[in-house]
Amino acid sequence: MKLAPSIYTADFARLGEQVKAAEQAGVDWFHLDVMDGAFVPNITFGPMVCEAVRRSTALPCEAHLMVREPERFLEDYRRAGMDRVIVHVEACLHLYSTLQAIRRLGMQAGISLNPLTPLGAIEEALPFVDLVLVMSVEPGFGGQTYIPTATERIRRVRAMLDRIGSKAELEVDGGINPSTIRQVRDAGATVAVVGAAVYSPNHTPAEGIRALRLALATTGESLRPDGFPVCE
Repeated sequence: MKLAPSIYTADFARLGEQVKAAEQAGVDWFHLDVMDGAFVPNITFGPMVCEAVRRSTALPCEAHLMVREPERFLEDYRRAGMDRVIVHVEACLHLYSTLQAIRRLGMQAGISLNPLTPLGAIEEALPFVDLVLVMSVEPGFGGQTYIPTATERIRRVRAMLDRIGSKAELEVDGGINPSTIRQVRDAGATVAVVGAAVYSPNHTPAEGIRALRLALATTGESLRPDGFPVCE
């Protein structure tokens, strides 16, 4: 399973160092949570931080735009060097046009939806995307607990993609840690966005990545109550 660390919980005073540490630990790409304080009740960062991350790594970078009217900012994230832009179905009045605009700018197009948004809201868009992001928490804040009903939603999206023969990645974001990552993978997700499980004062990024990889390879009975493998 691919791992995409979210820099949201990283130490921004050492951002380049934190990005390098995760890259050296073997992650697959970086996930950048852009929040505007309007679409979600929080403000994070914009293109300048995304560009700084881009300069710090050779790995792909994706911008998850949790913002109103994301089509206004697509060119900014192209200039920031993003390989993929993910927009929310709830934020796009003209979704087809937005997805096409992302691709015309030379980036991959991703689509996301909130935990209680009906899956039918994205069904018609699936042929036009390179990635689907299922939110397993309400967007806006890190460190939230995984919503259990997200597992069945992942299964249903997996079936929707398989039905049309789509090769799009199925990504999940929210509450992913060593105790939840196996059920996400087993439900059909191909990518896990991981925040506090990687960037935390309690362990290094390498230790966090190692715990996630071990959890994916370990039976549930071999995990401690906090989700970390007993063999750690």
